[in-house]
Amino acid sequence: MNTDTPDTHRASPPNAPVRKSLSKAARWRVLMAVMVAWLPIAMDMTILHIAVPSLTLSLQATGTEILWIIDIYPLIMASLLVPMGTQGDRIGPRALLLVGLAIFLVASLAAAFSPTARFLIMSRALLAVGAAMIVPSVLAIIRITFEDWKERAMALGIWGTVSTVAAAMGPLAGGILLEHFWWGSVFLINVPIILGILPLAAMLLPKPQVKTRGSWPIGQALTLAAGLMGTVYAVKAVFKQGASLLLCGGALVCGVTLLTLFVRRQLTAATPMLDLGLFRLPAIRVGLVTALVVSGALAGVELTIAQELQFVLGRTPLQAGIFMLPIMAASAVGGPLAGKLVVFGGLRKVCTLSLLAAGASLAGLGLASFHDAGWLVASYMVVLGLSLSIGLTASSIAIMGSVPPEKGGAAGSIEALGYDLGAGLGITGFGVLLAANYSSALRLPEQLRQSLPHGVADSISDTMVAAELAGGEQGRIIAEAGQAAFSAAHSTVLLSAAFLVCLLGIWVFNGLRNYTPGEQGKT
Repeated sequence: MNTDTPDTHRASPPNAPVRKSLSKAARWRVLMAVMVAWLPIAMDMTILHIAVPSLTLSLQATGTEILWIIDIYPLIMASLLVPMGTQGDRIGPRALLLVGLAIFLVASLAAAFSPTARFLIMSRALLAVGAAMIVPSVLAIIRITFEDWKERAMALGIWGTVSTVAAAMGPLAGGILLEHFWWGSVFLINVPIILGILPLAAMLLPKPQVKTRGSWPIGQALTLAAGLMGTVYAVKAVFKQGASLLLCGGALVCGVTLLTLFVRRQLTAATPMLDLGLFRLPAIRVGLVTALVVSGALAGVELTIAQELQFVLGRTPLQAGIFMLPIMAASAVGGPLAGKLVVFGGLRKVCTLSLLAAGASLAGLGLASFHDAGWLVASYMVVLGLSLSIGLTASSIAIMGSVPPEKGGAAGSIEALGYDLGAGLGITGFGVLLAANYSSALRLPEQLRQSLPHGVADSISDTMVAAELAGGEQGRIIAEAGQAAFSAAHSTVLLSAAFLVCLLGIWVFNGLRNYTPGEQGKT
């Protein structure tokens, strides 16, 4: 048996409060409560993908607006995760979780009844604020509640299962809702879940949570959030058509400068907001990069497949969701399995092999034809769901086992930062790649192209809006040209994702070569 397991006998700091251990039944009730609280957050990362064609036509949204609607959620959340995680360590994750749920409830109502694309973008930004409070709180509560590493591994395995299954269920749930209701129902579904979990969480979650001493340095928090947003905005904006290089350059300089000031402040402040010593641990570094690349690739892939199934193959939202069921089913197995595999095979082997398997399955999907999808495509999806679930859950086990309970919020926010920033940048990056290939592949008669609005070739959503407005024979020609171009472009996106994930697997194998259990906790 491999002994690559977390050190659970680490001494708490002298000022750490004494915690009363919960009974085993109470611990698992706490896990149940935080898992239900986590469910709408995880689903919101992907449920909107299946609704893109519907809301595109309903709100007459441009391709640029669609990208902002989708990725403003993970990008705003990523900017606030670390400040919220460290705040949770100070006031207690229970209080932060309950406030975050209330904000998420209000934002869900606003998003469901958005009259315009811009209003929906603002509502999604508010959703991100609530989510940024909930995500690190969930992981911190798990770290505090489960002190035994074996129980904690199983609890994090369940969390990983809920995360991957909820994300995979997003397209299916969205498809079912859109089969019977309007696109706003994908947000309205959050309301009954949160109304049910709020009183349950208030009752089940223990009040005396681990807290760290000292005040919350709001100046440092704002510096970090502004730095991340400025940098990410610059990366996003530079790829837009007609983007101002002066504006993008200014945003990048401001963002990088603020991030540099934040790092310097953490190294010199008597009470830093974030313990940068956490990044000396191999598990933290590898976990962050793994989450960043894999979540980015997966978000881009899911969005690509959802659009192809509906715009090109004419599937309904429900049919598109059912098509992705193999990913969901396999993901449900990977979480609990990851804990056992790490104990017997070691973190390094499990993470590396799972990522290489995920890359191979993405390559298979890139080379396959969805027009005649059979058992082979379903097999690729099963391997993808299983391997990503195992790899990401194993990284989570290592990260959360590398810190003492009083730093659970900070560690959880670092992990979630990789997921959410990766999803936002992944959608942007793969959206740009897809748009570039799509534009070059789109073939329209020159006379017809000149009569169409500017930007019709930017994305398939823009092309389909133009086809609907044109109608008749012209509309049919435009739609068929867009479908052919998208089919030609999708392979490039999926193969690029495969390449990135395989490179990541090689890097993880090298990055964890000196990883030892004894290094954990030495921050």
